[in-house]
Amino acid sequence: MKLTEHTAAPMKLHQAMVFALTLFLSHCLSSSARPNIIFIFSDDHAAHSIGAYGASIRPTPNLDQLAQDGAIFLNNFSNNAICCPSRAAVLTGTHSQINQVYTNWNGLDPRKNITYPEVLQAAGYQTALFGKWHLKFNPTGYTDWMIFPDQGDYYNPTYKTAHGHVRHEGYSTDITTNLAIEWLDKQRNPEQPFLLSIQYKAPHQDYMPGPSELERGDYTHIEFPEPATLLDDYTSRSPALGNATQFFIQNWGGISEHKLTLGQKSAFKSVNKSIGRMNRQQLGIWNQYYATIATSDSYTDPLKRTRAIYQRFIKNYYMTVDGIDRNIGRLLHYLEDRSLDENTLIVYSSDHGYFLGEHGQRGKRWFYEESARMPLIMRWKEKIAPGTRIEALTQNIDYAPFFADIAHTSMPKTTQGKSFLRLLSQPLAPRWREAIYYTYFQPNQGVEPHEGVRTQRYKLIHFYQLNAFELYDLENDPNEIKNLYGSVQYSNLQTKLKQILDQQRSQYNAHSYDTLIRENIEFRTPKETVQSYNSVSYPVKLP
Repeated sequence: MKLTEHTAAPMKLHQAMVFALTLFLSHCLSSSARPNIIFIFSDDHAAHSIGAYGASIRPTPNLDQLAQDGAIFLNNFSNNAICCPSRAAVLTGTHSQINQVYTNWNGLDPRKNITYPEVLQAAGYQTALFGKWHLKFNPTGYTDWMIFPDQGDYYNPTYKTAHGHVRHEGYSTDITTNLAIEWLDKQRNPEQPFLLSIQYKAPHQDYMPGPSELERGDYTHIEFPEPATLLDDYTSRSPALGNATQFFIQNWGGISEHKLTLGQKSAFKSVNKSIGRMNRQQLGIWNQYYATIATSDSYTDPLKRTRAIYQRFIKNYYMTVDGIDRNIGRLLHYLEDRSLDENTLIVYSSDHGYFLGEHGQRGKRWFYEESARMPLIMRWKEKIAPGTRIEALTQNIDYAPFFADIAHTSMPKTTQGKSFLRLLSQPLAPRWREAIYYTYFQPNQGVEPHEGVRTQRYKLIHFYQLNAFELYDLENDPNEIKNLYGSVQYSNLQTKLKQILDQQRSQYNAHSYDTLIRENIEFRTPKETVQSYNSVSYPVKLP
């Protein structure tokens, strides 16, 4: 199939989907048979920063309790570890080459894609979305929505609605939770099952903690343990990771950027913007906390400076995570107080992982474990046994078919993921999945476009433009330090993994970065296209 055929195919899917859903609705089961769904989705939250995943730095009590009461997925991965492509995969159940969201510069075009909220809405679910969207085109499939324009702001954020923009006073994680609880209180129809998506900005850069966490000051006098690879020298690896200097911990201006008082400027425009949005009380709390923190100027030794910057970075990151966990606790208490937790599936995930100093990096994008692994925790009292641990390979393309499955409906046949519903009762289900396929396309910020496959034990990464491969034995080398590619003793394994890579490309109708470039595929969605679509009422595609 040529790439040029991709744009026409989704339009045909709409016609087939309308017909299939019409048939479904004619014999739809009663709403009481289907669970409510609360999907909590954060941004840049590394699984290894969650206590339930083994984080030793700091517990995340509410997330940990959620995992204890339900299921935790131990090998869940993003298809493309950057915000927009991952979010598009979650919504559509397809890889980037199908939904055409390759980079953060692309938007998810509703005229070419069907999303699980649309399918659930058509199947009788009341749907609502609050928080980060980041996919340029206005959301479809949601009865009610309030989203951040672009990335959104940590302090006193503005929300975009179908009727205009509204600014709220406070901290974004708190406000997004407030909006969700208010919707449950005042707008939820008890005669319908509901899908409620709560999508936080945190803990995305610039990792700005809220007033509650700053006032507690839990980390002021704590020295956080460093990751084993903080000072990685990249020996044995391809040049790719070592070339990404923009994401080196020592090149982050964060140790001084957050020690701001009124009138000072940060190295980052986004921080200045957020500081400028603070009211007097918020700024006072901010300054009181950061006035006690040493700046990088205090360190002339490069090694000491790197370690000091790591401490500032990791504390900021964890304080924003604490804000998420605190708000999840608020939500869980609300649901329990109103007996809304009995037939409600609660899912927590994030769009990808994040380097927390591993390999000397901060950020995502890479197919290395810390970056590509997504947290996935869920509780469903009626269906999931407490303490369920799922080691099967799952991916964000599986979310949409799973949500459709439990709502007793289905995604289009061209959906590439598969529902992991049976894994909830059969964590060791045979013949589930041999490998996952990964691609990264955004050609900027020092990260090389690459693809790869991961099995339960091994990983192969291919850097297109460098014509380089990396091979890791994750059982013996979980930190991915020793690249085995090129070793004679692993030649048979190399051949096998390359065969799996070819098979995965074929299975997912995937095209390499080089092929996309030759086909002149756009890695940007024109602003005019988005503005034109958003300026009118979007077409109703499903009944």
